[in-house]
Formats: sequence, structure tokens, C-alpha cells
Amino acid sequence: MHLYGTQQINEQGHLTIGGIDTIELAQQYGTPLFIYDTALIRKRARGFIQTFENLGVKAQVAYASKAFACVAAYQLAAQENLSLDVVSGGELFTAIKAGFPADRIHFHGNNKSIAELELAFETEIGCIVVDNFYEISLLKEMAKQRNQKMKILLRVTPGVEAHTHDFITTGQADSKFGFDLNNGQADEAFKQVVYDENIELLGLHCHIGSQIFETEGFSLAAGKVMQKMGAWKTQYAFEAQVLNLGGGFGIRYTEEDKPLEPHEYVADMIQTVKAESTKLNLAMPEIWIEPGRSLVGDAGTSLYTVGSQKTVPGVREYIAVDGGMSDNIRPALYDAKYEAVIANRANETKTSTYTVAGKLCESGDKLIIDATLQKAETGDILAMFCTGAYGYSMASNYNRVPRPAVVFVENGVHQLAIKRESYENLVVNDLPLTLVKGE
Repeated sequence: MHLYGTQQINEQGHLTIGGIDTIELAQQYGTPLFIYDTALIRKRARGFIQTFENLGVKAQVAYASKAFACVAAYQLAAQENLSLDVVSGGELFTAIKAGFPADRIHFHGNNKSIAELELAFETEIGCIVVDNFYEISLLKEMAKQRNQKMKILLRVTPGVEAHTHDFITTGQADSKFGFDLNNGQADEAFKQVVYDENIELLGLHCHIGSQIFETEGFSLAAGKVMQKMGAWKTQYAFEAQVLNLGGGFGIRYTEEDKPLEPHEYVADMIQTVKAESTKLNLAMPEIWIEPGRSLVGDAGTSLYTVGSQKTVPGVREYIAVDGGMSDNIRPALYDAKYEAVIANRANETKTSTYTVAGKLCESGDKLIIDATLQKAETGDILAMFCTGAYGYSMASNYNRVPRPAVVFVENGVHQLAIKRESYENLVVNDLPLTLVKGE
């Protein structure tokens, strides 16, 4: 059995995280429950940052917080000297409430509203990543009216897509994000902002995919983007200060996954950027990256209580848990794969195969198909690994199910980071019917 971060099996045969018995956490906080191993998050963050420092390269490592966002998560990121990638007014508002340094916040999104952009100006964030021509016009007008400067990056699509071990190159990327690098869009965007007195263009941004286990795709994208930087220096005497290569660094969900360590991704990026800078006679740009899943994904574990069981003779054995697609939509949405353990008997041999079904009224609500587990009984605690990214952040109240609590653990100490929703929370914004019944 693969254990993550500070996970161990104690003398009682229970799974522990951060030195704390998960069964005790389940008893105190209830289930479903998200547990975050904050020591592992810190280790991941330091792995990225220290590699840049050791290689003498100026950089920002921005937590891509769409993976998991809350006040405590943002405060943890600030403690580790991370910058922050937000993609909505809600994430930005939460970050400001958390006291996150505004000058280290980068605002992404392909359809930022006027209200969201106003919040970005009001809070004086560090950078807006501009995605389209409509946004350029909004920003220029707002900056002029407010007589306030805004730093920006232009997001470009370099025609490189990378997923897991594969990457492809395309002449024109089909994406809702960014300016195409190959059809003149990026050049036109550059011309619209580079001479604006209220807009400071820092450089370019690209993001090529997710759950990537190789470095070739990043290197190819970096080369293409830097070639454009070189062309702009030659044509317009503009030298970019920043190259943001996005995120997408993979993690281990199952034994088939073989991710690289943070320093391996970073070292290869730096080597490519240095080589291209020399070749194109460019000053070495500051490199920004945006890890999200790779910071929090395998630091998160979900606890569930096993309830009903069902045998379909000759087909499969089901066990049902007290959560499901309302707290982890990824298996239903992406056919995502996970591993699990019966946390209160983690030292026992895995002898049974079950499909772990959620409690939602949906036939596709299956968290793991054909999971190899210890023999399960009603009342057992199932621990599902690597749920820290896009679990709680994509959770819903489907079937009017309250969202789970979230607990942070470290060095034998635990704290509630997000309260469990109550039934009262579910109706707090509901209003009674006031329409008059027709005849």
C-alpha cells in the first residue's frame, strides 16, 4: 500500500496523518471529511521554490488555488512565500479576507466581469493575466478612468498540448483561453497594450495541460513563447520581464502514475529558458509557474463511513459510503481513478474487491470501481487517497447534501479549516413562494 506524506499505520492498525489517528478525526468531526496533510503541502511548495533559489533564477511560484481554496489554505500559501493564482472574484475576495499579500496575486479567467476587474483594481493586485480582446478594451478603459496602472501578462496558446506522458503540437490551438501564437492574435494583442500609458505589459503566459509526467511539453512551449519574445524585441525593442509557464505538474493517484519531483520539472524549464535567452539575445526573464494539484492533491484524504452493501452475483460487490459525487465529482466527470484503504483495519491484507458507490441518487455516482480493499463492514471508515485537488473545490449540494468539513493536520495537531454545512445552511438563501396561485 502506497502511503503519502506523513501517513502511517499505528499499533491499532489505523491510518494516521500528521501523527493523528484518522478514526479519532472521523469520530470528532464526522464523515465525509477532508483531511489535509499541511506538512506535505509545505514540502511540495519548498521543493519548487528552493530549486529556483538553488539555481539562482528569479521566480514566482503561484498556487493555482482553483484546486482548493479557503481562508486557511491561502494563509498557508502565504506562510510558504507562494504567490497566488485566482480565477474568480470569489477566490480574490477570499484571498483578501485571508490577508494574502495583494501584490502577489495573479488574476486569471477568460470572461472576467467588470465587477471582478474593479475588485482587482481596488485591491491593487500584482497582475492580471489577460485572455482576450474584450478584456483588453475593458482594462484600458477602466485603468484610464481610474488613472491607475495595472500590470498584465498576455495569455497565449503556443500550439502545444500535453497530458500525462503525451504531447502534441498543433498549428492553431482550439482553446477558449488565450491569444493564438501562430495566427497573429498574440501580435495584435501586444500592439493594443504595449504603448498604453496605464498598462504595463510584463510578459507572456501559457498553460499546456494537466497531470503531466514529462518535461518535453513544457520545454517545447517555452521555446515557442520565447521565440515570440525574441521577435518582439527585434521589431519593437520590447523585452519581456516575465515568462509564466503555467502548471499541470502531475501527481500519483494510482500505481500507474509516475510523476516527477518538483525540482525535475523546474530544472528542465530553467535549462530551456536559459538556452533560448542566449540564442535570442534576450535577458533571462523571471519565471513564474502555477502548481495547484501538485501542491495539494496528494496531501488530501477523504474519510467516509461505510453503510449498505450489495452483491450482484457473478458481477460485483458494492459498498456504499456517506458521500459521493457531491464531494468528489471527478470519477463521474473525468473517469478519474483513486485508491483507498479501510482506515480502521489498514494493517490487514486486502482480500476483497468492491465498487465504492456514493449515496447520491445517480447511477454514475461511483467513487472507485473494483477497488481492492480489506473486507469491509458497515461502520468502517474508508480513506480515499489524493482527493486534495478538485474535490472540495468542485463539491456541490446535489440532492441537497451538505458539503463536508475540512480539517488541517500537522505535527500531532489538528484544526477545523472549513465547517461542515448544516441543513439550515442549505436553506439560508431560499425564499418562500409569494406568487398568487392562479385559478
